[in-house]
Amino acid sequence: MPKAPSRQSQIVNAVFSDRYSPGMTSVRFSRNDLHAVCETHGIEPLANMGDGPIYSYRYRAKLPDEITSTQPPGKEWVILGRGVSEYEFRLVSASNIVPNQSLLATKIPDATPEIIKRYAYSDEQALLARVRYNRLVDTFFGITAYSLQNHLRTQVAGIGQIEIDEIYVGVDRHGRHFVVPVQAKVGRDKIGYAQLWQDLEYCRQEYPTLVCRALSAKFGRKGKSGPKGKIAMFELTISEDAVKIVREIHYDLVPENSISKEELLGYNERADD
Repeated sequence: MPKAPSRQSQIVNAVFSDRYSPGMTSVRFSRNDLHAVCETHGIEPLANMGDGPIYSYRYRAKLPDEITSTQPPGKEWVILGRGVSEYEFRLVSASNIVPNQSLLATKIPDATPEIIKRYAYSDEQALLARVRYNRLVDTFFGITAYSLQNHLRTQVAGIGQIEIDEIYVGVDRHGRHFVVPVQAKVGRDKIGYAQLWQDLEYCRQEYPTLVCRALSAKFGRKGKSGPKGKIAMFELTISEDAVKIVREIHYDLVPENSISKEELLGYNERADD
């Protein structure tokens, strides 16, 4: 017997199908509408109608097949915040940002304290800690960067509540100031449009005089220091309605003595500045 759809899936599908007509590229709805479709369609409401169906489908879960079946080729539906308890299904270009397996990884001496490796609460926390202790934001962008706050929850005008995994501020040799929102992606977590869009909007509103450089980090293939040794890092932007890679670099966090003289000479030859 096929598995019955979850209540979360039923609610999201109902609010979409009640408002969607072929050819639409945007479908607006509110949290009140989630309660209304439960009553209309005889669905038992969830305890938390915001963090349940909305948070999950905005950042992690795949939308129900009934919704994805309306996507034209090369497009996908995403859920965006549009104000306090207001949301939008928006049709955007489909993104598939995954580490390039052919890209050469740069070895970095692993400065992560052993006790942090042992007691990190989750893979996401472990990834953010490795980026922080190894100063990979500095290395990636060529700036001096400092972690300002992690798991920042705040309100953004026109969007509502957002959460940023970690946010850095930095300065370069010319005196320019930067703000760097970081997404940490582990396992099957997908780098998607919705989180990048809200991170960029937050930076535009809160730090209009700073240069915003959005970054995503993801554990890559097995490295010298174990399955979490390699980290793929992406600078991302949104061009028109698509997520685009500005730059991708892979780092392999290794014991210092595993970097050979030949590898160091190779890095010297590849350095552009």
